Amino acid sequence: MLRPEIQPARIVNRGIRKILPRSLLGRSLLMILLPLVLLLAVALQIFYGSHLDVVSRRLSGAVAGEIGYTLEMLRRFPDPADREWILSKANSEFDLAMTIEPDAMLPDMPQTNILGPMDDDLAISLRDRTGMPFVADWLSDSRNVLISVQLPQGGVLKVVSARKRLYAGTIYIFVLWIVGMAAVLFVIAALFMRNQVRGIRRLASAAEAFGRGRDIGPIKPEGATEVRQAASAFNRMQERVRRFLVQRTEMLAGVSHDLRTPLTRLRLALAMMPAREDLVSEMTADVEEMERMVSGYLAFARGEGTEQAEPVNLSAVLEEVAAGARRSGAEVAVDVPEALTLSLRADAVRRAITNLVDNARRHAHRVALAAMRQGRMVFVTVDDDGPGIPPDRRESVFRPFESDSSGGTGLGLTIARDIVRAHGGEIVLEDSPLGGLRARIRLPV
Repeated sequence: MLRPEIQPARIVNRGIRKILPRSLLGRSLLMILLPLVLLLAVALQIFYGSHLDVVSRRLSGAVAGEIGYTLEMLRRFPDPADREWILSKANSEFDLAMTIEPDAMLPDMPQTNILGPMDDDLAISLRDRTGMPFVADWLSDSRNVLISVQLPQGGVLKVVSARKRLYAGTIYIFVLWIVGMAAVLFVIAALFMRNQVRGIRRLASAAEAFGRGRDIGPIKPEGATEVRQAASAFNRMQERVRRFLVQRTEMLAGVSHDLRTPLTRLRLALAMMPAREDLVSEMTADVEEMERMVSGYLAFARGEGTEQAEPVNLSAVLEEVAAGARRSGAEVAVDVPEALTLSLRADAVRRAITNLVDNARRHAHRVALAAMRQGRMVFVTVDDDGPGIPPDRRESVFRPFESDSSGGTGLGLTIARDIVRAHGGEIVLEDSPLGGLRARIRLPV
């Protein structure tokens, strides 16, 4: 039982695994993207959070100080002539357009926030430097900031300040430069990484095809040194496996040839011994059993031949197998779609299904052959109404020359499983709806 403190951690880990990409290319790009994003965040925080904040406070303090100085001069010299002179000097020296609207009141404007610290810094500076009610309008004019300050003697001081005096415009250039360079570096890294992953994908596809019995020949080593070494090792392994299969086929063919010669002589000698018919019949049965075993050897050798996979209509193959079984006197029902095309070694698959149908018709009266596609898999079933095989003995019948459901021996089921597995599939034995045994073949599309 899991401890309570471990369960949330496992739940979080599972959630993270679901979000993370599963492909090598995706994970490699993620390893490149995360440092880039972290670098951007640190750079923006250092520049935007410290440097820009300091610059913004100083610029806002300068503008607020100039407005505060002007207000103080207006308070000290309230004469209208002095007021005009003060406003004129403020406009020329401070580069601020200042006017006074007598008997005016501050407009009732909602407080708005803009991107950046400029508006907050200006509000704090005006509050500290003037100590009077004010309103700052950042939205009415795209180039200027409109500041209104309520005067104690009545009226409103209108101040027009250029926006460039309140923030540093280099922030946009800085952000665009960092984001642009990061995007360029990410694209270059993605292109290089895709070329590296291409060799691994090709190696995986070649291994999958070779595991399904498709001879696509040696693959071209490409990519990094390690990927080239893996491709070269795969080519050598592929050649060794082919050489082993050829040697085994030649060996089995030689053994079968050597065994058939004495078997023929024995059959001829038995035919010339009419004295003991009971003994002769038993010996003849033994010779026939040995011939059947030799035929199994030959069939097994043919199953590992040089046939190449190609697109095959599996439905037509099943119909051919059923027609052959009917010619032998079996009752075979077929339920298959009109066209079911797969990349198969046609003769090998025909031999495997024929072995299953022959095994079924030897022990049953009715045989049903069906096929259907589910997603990326095709299922072929062979059902019969025979005695079946106990579940604890179903795996043993796939061993070479192991007793099957009728008490005989042979390589039929061994060959069938070997062929199906060579195509990347599997074959299992189950209970049949007809009451006997079901052989279910699973083949990848």
